Amino acid sequence: MKIVVLGASGLIGSKLVDLLHHNNHHIISASRSDGVNTVTREGLAEALVGAEVVIDVTKPQSFDDKTVLEFFETSGHNIVAAEIKAGIKHHVALSTVGIERMQASGFFRAKMAQEKLIRESSIPYTILRSTQFFEFLRGIANAATVEQVVFLSPALFQPIAADDVVATLAKISVSPPVKGILEVAGPERVSLAELVKRFLTRTHDPRTVAVDVNARYFGAILNDKSLTPEANPRIGSQSFEQWFSKSVHNN
Repeated sequence: MKIVVLGASGLIGSKLVDLLHHNNHHIISASRSDGVNTVTREGLAEALVGAEVVIDVTKPQSFDDKTVLEFFETSGHNIVAAEIKAGIKHHVALSTVGIERMQASGFFRAKMAQEKLIRESSIPYTILRSTQFFEFLRGIANAATVEQVVFLSPALFQPIAADDVVATLAKISVSPPVKGILEVAGPERVSLAELVKRFLTRTHDPRTVAVDVNARYFGAILNDKSLTPEANPRIGSQSFEQWFSKSVHNN
């Protein structure tokens, strides 16, 4: 099966390409570094020739509200048009759990716009919404830091290892389209503030965490349902401790 991975040079994309190659699929790596740009359309049509499945794990270079919306709208339109021309049989997209509950955030509004384009296209699709990656805990802390204090909500979330997201995407890509949304999450539900504090402690980061129910998460105020999946998500295999031990060993 010929599968095109859009965004192949990123965290998820690079891992996904390696896994699908290992499973003996014909994989086309498609990213800006490969000469494929979904915004300008450079190399996009050529990358999709003869493919059956497209997996979209692209992301913008900047995350300000205007840029991220323009990216997902423009990229989404271009991808759909190229897929129709190429006769793609299955479009797989990675999205985020809870985006409809966090529309105060420009990023999540942009992801909702991306999903709308996918749903309204004629291409059979599967959208996989994931919870936050363990790999992004430092980035979450950095975005919430004022001087040496990290202001975070105590709201629950259910983070997951990137490897578990990749394994789920790989399975979905070789399965029939569900023409709907699936969710994947980690095995443990925990306070956002508490887990970031644990991560900073384990990595010897001197910053302190201040628990604040009004702290915004990329523009949105959270509650216990904001970042947690609905009933019956697919569950990853790695807990935070397992992931952290593995990441320390690998580094």
